[in-house]
Amino acid sequence: MTRIYYTKPSITELEVNYAMDAVANGWGDKCYDYIYRFENLFKEHLNVKYAIATSSCTGALHMGLAALGIGPGDEVILADTNWIATAAPITYLCATPVFVDILPDTWCINPELAEKAITPKTKAIIATHLYGNLCEMDKLLAIGERYNIPIIEDAAEAIGSVYHGKRAGSMGLFGTFSFHGTKTVTTGEGGMFVTNDEVLYEKVFTFSNHGRARGQTKQFWPDMIGFKYKMSNVQAAIGCAQMERIKELGKRKREIFKYYAKNLLELNGISMNPEKEGTVNGYWMPTVVFSKETKVTREELLEAFRSENIDARVFFWPLSSLPMFDPKPENEWAWDIPGRAINLPTYHDLTIEEIDRICNILISIL
Repeated sequence: MTRIYYTKPSITELEVNYAMDAVANGWGDKCYDYIYRFENLFKEHLNVKYAIATSSCTGALHMGLAALGIGPGDEVILADTNWIATAAPITYLCATPVFVDILPDTWCINPELAEKAITPKTKAIIATHLYGNLCEMDKLLAIGERYNIPIIEDAAEAIGSVYHGKRAGSMGLFGTFSFHGTKTVTTGEGGMFVTNDEVLYEKVFTFSNHGRARGQTKQFWPDMIGFKYKMSNVQAAIGCAQMERIKELGKRKREIFKYYAKNLLELNGISMNPEKEGTVNGYWMPTVVFSKETKVTREELLEAFRSENIDARVFFWPLSSLPMFDPKPENEWAWDIPGRAINLPTYHDLTIEEIDRICNILISIL
């Protein structure tokens, strides 16, 4: 049996040609040309004022938090269900991540619990749009307004997701995106910081340029300690091609999910990524959660996929279960769901026959 990978990028001649042009010609006074072009394409797609291409989503989040002045003694609230990259930048700044439980249907942060976790030390709330599912942004933004706390969007997995007419990542004080090789839009590695706040943008821009402020006339004169999170021109060239194909890439993600859903959602005991009224789910990572009654386990799913030569990818472990953080088993759903869930393979050229192979495994387990 041929191997089915859990994800891989869609790279065409367009990406190759742009990358080759950047390698051959993108030097000297042209060394930022594709970066600027990529940022502009991304701003237009998201309908935001400012964008900064970065080497990773982690770096974009780190700079954004630093620009807010977050530091020792401060707290940042986020969902316990997250990849470590969302929590790590908080610790880089010697602040404390505060983990709260998720909603059982979207697997995103529970707004009520986020509000209850607010203390005088709280400096931000991070809303992670998990697997393309959307956080309840109206509730979170209202909480932020009530307490004068910025809402930050971790939209690393949510390119293509839309919340009541607004694209994921465009609603909070700032948003961050990932272009890792697994993402719907990829540059191999990479990220993007976006905002509509000019003052915040200028701070992050300065941070991103080793602390050199815009308009500084002295050559090699930093005004503060900054960071080195720049995206390369070659990576941005690939990103430009991907942005030109973004409708095609997003459409294919939705086609794949809908075929999975057609095969699986008629079965008792299975739920998948929701698409609530007024939203569009980018379906970055189709995910199946089995009900407790089925007694299906993560380990059973992993073994079944391995035996059929299919890559298996587990649902994120709760961050508070990791050894570097204090355990919070009271976060019921974040601790329970991963033990009976699995991410399903999804990539541009995944065939109907391959999806059927995957679905048959899940059907046979049930």
